[in-house]
Amino acid sequence: MNDRLVTVFGGTGFLGRRVVRHLRTHGFSVRIASRHPDRGLWLFGQDDPQLHSVAASIDDDRSVAEAVSGAYGAVNAVSLYVEHGRQTFQLVHVESAQRVAAQAQRAGVKRLVHVSGIGADAASQSLYIRKRGEGELAVRGAFADALLVRPGVMFGPDDAFLTIILQLLRRFPLYPTFGQGLTRLQPAYVEDVAEAIVRSLQMTETRAITYEFGGPRVYSYDEFLRSVAHEAGLKPILIPLPFVAWHALARIAEMLPSPPITRNQVELIQVDSVCNPQLPGFGGLGISPQSVESILQQMLRGT
Repeated sequence: MNDRLVTVFGGTGFLGRRVVRHLRTHGFSVRIASRHPDRGLWLFGQDDPQLHSVAASIDDDRSVAEAVSGAYGAVNAVSLYVEHGRQTFQLVHVESAQRVAAQAQRAGVKRLVHVSGIGADAASQSLYIRKRGEGELAVRGAFADALLVRPGVMFGPDDAFLTIILQLLRRFPLYPTFGQGLTRLQPAYVEDVAEAIVRSLQMTETRAITYEFGGPRVYSYDEFLRSVAHEAGLKPILIPLPFVAWHALARIAEMLPSPPITRNQVELIQVDSVCNPQLPGFGGLGISPQSVESILQQMLRGT
C-alpha cells in the first residue's frame, strides 16, 4: 500500500477537481477515477507524475476495486441531481456509494471520505434527500469508520449556484423568489470544503465522524439574494412565487437537455440547509471559512 496515494471518485467534478488539487498541495499522489479519464488529463495536464487518471465506473465492482487497489485513502465525490435513464438516485447515492465503501474496505483502504450533504435523511419524503440519507447508512454499513462530509450548498467560480443567481439578477429587474424567501441556508466555499476533506483524511484518529461544513453566515433565501445583489451593485425587485408554481416550472424545465432548475432543487430549497452545531465542522479542522461576499467580489473582478 502507498500511504500517500488517494483515489478520488468524481475527481473531474465541481468539488472533486478541487479535492484533487488540494491533495497534491498536501503532497499526496492522486488517482482520479472517472468514466472519462481523458477529461482528467485535460483538466490537470500530463506533466505531474503523481497524478494519474483511470477509467472507473462506480456501478461496476471490478473497476472500483482496481481504482482503490493499493490506495491509502479514497474520496467519493460523485453526485447526481437529475435522474436520467438508469442513472437514478438509488443507483448513484445508495448502491454505488455502498460499492465504493465495500471495495475500499476489501482493499484495505485506511481512510474513506463519503461526500453527502446537509439535510441528508433516510426518513425524508423527498426522494433525493432520502437517498442521500440511505447512502450514508449504506456506506457506514460497509466501511464502519467512514468519514461522512455534509457540505451546505457550495459556491465558487464556475458553480451552478451563485454564478447563475448573479446572471439572473443582472438580467431580470423583477426576480422571483422561492416562496416567501424564508428558507435558511449556510453556503460553503467549495475550496474550503475541498481543503477540509483533505485535512480530515490526514487526521490520526480513525473513527467514524460526520462533518457538516457551512460558511460563516446563515441567510434566509431573501437575505442571500439581497446580499448578492448589493455586492454586484444591483437593485432587483424580489417577487415571492409559491412553491407549487416552482414545482410546475421545474417539471417543464426537466424536459430540457440542461434544465435550469429541477423539482429536486425546489424540494431542497424548501428545507433549511444549516449546520448542526452538535457536529464538527470547519473549526475542528482549523479552517476559517470564507464568506460569499468576499468570494463574490473576486468573481466580479474576474468578469
